[in-house]
Amino acid sequence: MAVENVAVEKVAVENVKGNPRTETAATALRIVFGVVWAIDAWLKWQPGFRATMLPSMVAAAQGQPHWLTGWFDFWIHLMRPDPGLWVDLIALTETTIAVLLLTGLARRAVYLGGALYSLSVWSTAEGFGGPYTAGATDIGTSIIYVLVFLALLVKLEHGLDRRLALDIAVARRVPWWRHVAGPSA
Repeated sequence: MAVENVAVEKVAVENVKGNPRTETAATALRIVFGVVWAIDAWLKWQPGFRATMLPSMVAAAQGQPHWLTGWFDFWIHLMRPDPGLWVDLIALTETTIAVLLLTGLARRAVYLGGALYSLSVWSTAEGFGGPYTAGATDIGTSIIYVLVFLALLVKLEHGLDRRLALDIAVARRVPWWRHVAGPSA
């Protein structure tokens, strides 16, 4: 019985891998997500973000449960001496994520790193989405970004998302790059 289940699973996975529509969908998801990140990055380079980043962090900390006060105080105190440096780091990070998503370079690393970065944004600037405050209507956008990055990682680890990716060309010349790129490189 177990042997039959393994055989059925293997056939199902091979049918998904060999399906051009599935591979195209996985690649399209990565590229569309890269466009979203490019728009996010462009907004981070605007003067409005530079002027409002720290006040937004302080506002996100307001109304949080008392047991989260230390977490927000830590980040606010870390950023307060030089908010411009943090704005530049955030803008550079988001620009890098966008470029890597659009080019298909370092996919495994960017999916893991992007999920961690999005989780850090969600847990700081978005105040965990603010579901603890009266009138909250959602849990924040960055947690959704985490889920998209994890979905992309699952697709990558199952051999999908092999199209329009620079990882494939790099891995041909640098074999260890597959550890950074994922198995479909």
